[in-house]
Amino acid sequence: MKKRTLAALVAGATTLLVSTVVVASPTSATTNRSIPNTLPSWLAHATHLGDVATKSQVSGDVYLAPRGGLAALGQLATEMATPGTAAYHQFLTSAEYQASFAPTALTVQAVTRYLVTSGLAVTDVGAGNGYVSFTGTAAAAQKAFSTRLERYRHDGADVQAPDSTLSVPADLADTILTVDGLDTTPHIAKPAGIVSPDSPVPAGFRNARPCSVFYGQVQATYQADFTTPLPTFDGQTLAYAPCGYTGPQMRAAYEGNTTLSGAGVTVAITDAYAASTMAKDAETYADRNGDGSYAAGQFVQTKPGATTHQKACDPSGWAGEETLDVEAVHAMAPSAKIHYYGANSCEDADLLKALNKVVNDDTAQLVTNSWGDVESATSASLVASYESVFLHGAVEGMSFMYSSGDDGDELANTGVKQADYPTSDPYVTSVGGTSTGIDGSGNLAFQTGWGTEKYSLSANGTAWNLSTAFLYGSGGGSSGLFNQPSYQAGIAPAGHRDVPDVAMNADPNTGMLVGETQKFGKKTLYDQYRIGGTSLASPLFAGMTALAIQANGGHGVGLLNPVIYANPSAFTDVVEPPAALGDVRVDFANGVDASDGLLYSVRTFDQDSSLTVGPGWDDVTGLGSPNSAWLSAVH
Repeated sequence: MKKRTLAALVAGATTLLVSTVVVASPTSATTNRSIPNTLPSWLAHATHLGDVATKSQVSGDVYLAPRGGLAALGQLATEMATPGTAAYHQFLTSAEYQASFAPTALTVQAVTRYLVTSGLAVTDVGAGNGYVSFTGTAAAAQKAFSTRLERYRHDGADVQAPDSTLSVPADLADTILTVDGLDTTPHIAKPAGIVSPDSPVPAGFRNARPCSVFYGQVQATYQADFTTPLPTFDGQTLAYAPCGYTGPQMRAAYEGNTTLSGAGVTVAITDAYAASTMAKDAETYADRNGDGSYAAGQFVQTKPGATTHQKACDPSGWAGEETLDVEAVHAMAPSAKIHYYGANSCEDADLLKALNKVVNDDTAQLVTNSWGDVESATSASLVASYESVFLHGAVEGMSFMYSSGDDGDELANTGVKQADYPTSDPYVTSVGGTSTGIDGSGNLAFQTGWGTEKYSLSANGTAWNLSTAFLYGSGGGSSGLFNQPSYQAGIAPAGHRDVPDVAMNADPNTGMLVGETQKFGKKTLYDQYRIGGTSLASPLFAGMTALAIQANGGHGVGLLNPVIYANPSAFTDVVEPPAALGDVRVDFANGVDASDGLLYSVRTFDQDSSLTVGPGWDDVTGLGSPNSAWLSAVH
């Protein structure tokens, strides 16, 4: 349904909408009150290194709470996604959200006055009054938040952080959700894309030959010279990996013969930084690979301001992520508008600000995000900050999607089985990965779980030897942060939030062809290569869902998971393993050409750490992959 005025409707159904509250001057407060979840969880195992010099500089962000509180906003967002409620699909306009839930100008003034009175300088106020940024000395920050800043070493990092829960005057406490920045522990999100060379892009990379235009086209019976035999793998002759599926192949396999194209729908994408050649690369790729040229204004970029943390974040890798996200969305929804939002860095604080811009612009129905980190690196304070954005978007009709991750159960990566965040948040859709065969007619030849073991060709060329027992695979599992949401009850294992919710092609050995300007020695050239990861699955699902939104009259649906779990037949259960055990991939040893030789490897299917594919919901593919019924399920 269209967004329309809800004040009377919601006021009659619930007490969630609140009147404007005038915040008293903080100088009149006589007592302080704690800000929940602001004591670092790692303090118990940290080594204390001493005090922070009082004159040292600190900076941070005070995130302001929605009026009525986060729980009330979550209740309304859930009601809006639940058929039969008075608020079902009665989404707020941006103006209505600002009038009823957004922190007021008076709140910003009160917080600003308090920070300045404490000796801090206010440097920015976020869109929609979402946060107030500050800078100043450690002494001023200690005064403002009634704590001491100390130096610590933990988990291999030297940081500074408060030694106690932050507090502010009681008459300000309800207006503050959390404070970010005083704990300088890096909170860095990683892109979830896996490129074919197992190395960063855009250092030049090209697919080696042979490879297959469609799955099974070229059998791996001989090496590239077509005279030297290749051994079978466990008695099977495998096919060479696809060179990378194109948009027409993906659309045929998942969307069928629909005339829907995503027209009238906007998909937002967030990543760190912004590739300088992205617009040109996207146009070149679409023209070369049958996705149709972009209309004027169809691709828009909100680029970052002053970028930071380049050494920790690797902007070149994020350029490849942006390339993948934009081209995958356009491949599935050639007429949808794409709005790219680039964060100043891969720090959560900067990614949050990019998301805050998305929800305050209020032009997108869908938001796809291909980044995250493990739950053990996630604080309750960070969760509150993210959920304030997710819920703001949800009550305005936006749906958020996140890649489920590329390290399976994370045991090999972190030593602990765990899910990733934000993909595990109950208010977002978690998109896992499959290994996918698309045949010469554009049909799905098979789907299975994405999880890869790597076998390299022996020196004498007569055997395949295991070189990596678990290389990569779809992220998933049980959340350690969230209880089970109602939409998963009776479907996923009880007791906790389980991910992913759905899945699409993610295996880089059955991946998508993308095009990007890369560096080849002294030359900078556009070229194309195969890529995968759940970074591919999330924008593919966002693009396909844009068609479903178009079929719904262009109207967003807010929280998407209740729709997903209410329509299990719109997803093909990934159950049976394929006949093939994997495929054979050829790589240039130097990533560019054959001058330094070729590398042959078998990449297996359905070998995802401890995660397994099975009937019904599973922790690799969720409910399964969307089929053409998904295009009419959103309403």
